[in-house]
Amino acid sequence: MGQKSERPPTDPFNVVSQLYTAVLGLYAGADSGIPLETVEQMWPAHQVAGSASELHVYPDTPHGFHADYRSSYRKEAAQDAWHL
Repeated sequence: MGQKSERPPTDPFNVVSQLYTAVLGLYAGADSGIPLETVEQMWPAHQVAGSASELHVYPDTPHGFHADYRSSYRKEAAQDAWHL
């Protein structure tokens, strides 16, 4: 177990205005851990921050779609993501 910190975890929405580089977000549309609604909220936040970020959602794709050692691997989506 790691050391406890006085500093609480930070939500991505709280730091988007502090980004000084572009972010490439590759999201699975069927990811139960990161709801699509959350992903959709991130795009306007990045635009407000003025970053050149790109967010891509692969519909009907499960979490871990890029991990070729998992049953959730989706070759077509993973290969597409490598070209972005």
